[in-house]
Amino acid sequence: MGRNKRIVVGITGASGSLYGYSLVRALHQLGMETHLIVTEMGEKVLQFECGVRMETVKQYAEVHSNKNLFASVASGSFLNDGMVVVPCSMNTLGAMANGVGDTLLSRCASVMLKEKRQLIVVPREAPFHLIHLQNMTRLAEAGACIMPASPGFYHKPKEIWELINFMSGRILDMLGIDHELLRRWGEKA
Repeated sequence: MGRNKRIVVGITGASGSLYGYSLVRALHQLGMETHLIVTEMGEKVLQFECGVRMETVKQYAEVHSNKNLFASVASGSFLNDGMVVVPCSMNTLGAMANGVGDTLLSRCASVMLKEKRQLIVVPREAPFHLIHLQNMTRLAEAGACIMPASPGFYHKPKEIWELINFMSGRILDMLGIDHELLRRWGEKA
């Protein structure tokens, strides 16, 4: 099949919605088919932290209602190349870790696991308590990649966008998508 990669992105109500928004924009700029699911709180936090409304985001991705369990991405027969939940709230992480599929986002994550597709979870919380850590362990044991929103600093960032791009770049690396969002260790500026 000669199609571009097809990626599903979930944005939850955790702080750090700029990570999700930047990833969606990067996927769009790289020509990837992007499907987006935003929780109700995710939409509110995106507006609060970034000043971005869903109307703006719709130009970069096909947006699916988190309440629509009939959406294409809810089915294992909908071929895709992975899902990223960024930022991932502890509420959503707990639902995914326990197989709860009562929203499109958690259902889609469950599909990724059952179909053995890549599920990248970017938790944005500090500190973690034992139940958070157990839920992350449970997801990792089921096949998910847990990638905390912890950007590196060896590229000597001076602006917030450099930290955001670092994380977006690392996520794209995990998805096997070529990009030039970050300077890699050992590379000259």
